[in-house]
Amino acid sequence: MKFEIGKTDVLVSEVEVKPQRQTFNPPSGGNGSNGNNDGNNGDDEQKKGHPFAEDEKFIANKSRIAMYFLLLIVIMTFSGLIGAYIVIATNKGLEWKPFSLPIQIWISSVIIIASSIVFEIYNRIYSRGEQKQAKKWLILTAVLGAIFIASQLIAWLDLVNRGIYLAGNPYAGFFYIFTGVHAFHILGGIFAVGYLILKTENETKSGDELFKRQTHAKVTTWYWHTMGGLWFILFFILGFWK
Repeated sequence: MKFEIGKTDVLVSEVEVKPQRQTFNPPSGGNGSNGNNDGNNGDDEQKKGHPFAEDEKFIANKSRIAMYFLLLIVIMTFSGLIGAYIVIATNKGLEWKPFSLPIQIWISSVIIIASSIVFEIYNRIYSRGEQKQAKKWLILTAVLGAIFIASQLIAWLDLVNRGIYLAGNPYAGFFYIFTGVHAFHILGGIFAVGYLILKTENETKSGDELFKRQTHAKVTTWYWHTMGGLWFILFFILGFWK
């Protein structure tokens, strides 16, 4: 079509008109194969934007890093105490008076080994999805931890009855400090296990929640095993390096 305006000719056919971009959202639940494919592609794009796998990795890494820092602080604390013990023990001062360890120390060693084994049984059962059965082993872990602390209290009472106190004997002082600080950290582990017990009070079928619980249980297990290893280091130093 051609219009003549004065001496200017305008060809409508030469005018370029760009169509507006339109989006088409296929109806959900469509029976057509194209609709299903488009819906799947949309879901795939959404998963790429907010992948559940990345959320899992974030949760796991966050909990692990926090536990790494905590364990580093714990190890540094006990390393400082052990270093001071070695320096004073090698000087062999007149006030350094070692004594035979109470029998409760041996009993405590058996208890802490049993608690670590029970904790590992819990992790394996829970990883199989047997939440109700696994909870019993988790409760048993907390009970064994409480018994361990009770055995330490009995050991201290035994020393008091023997007239061995914190002051006046550096060896006795280190015994009370080592076992006291260790018992305090075991108490913290019991609180962590208690948190896991509360979280597993109600069973869940949510994959996200199960993963969170398993991650918390795993890092708590690291802490518990670390305290078990530190106990045997202290036991060796107090019992065989006097």
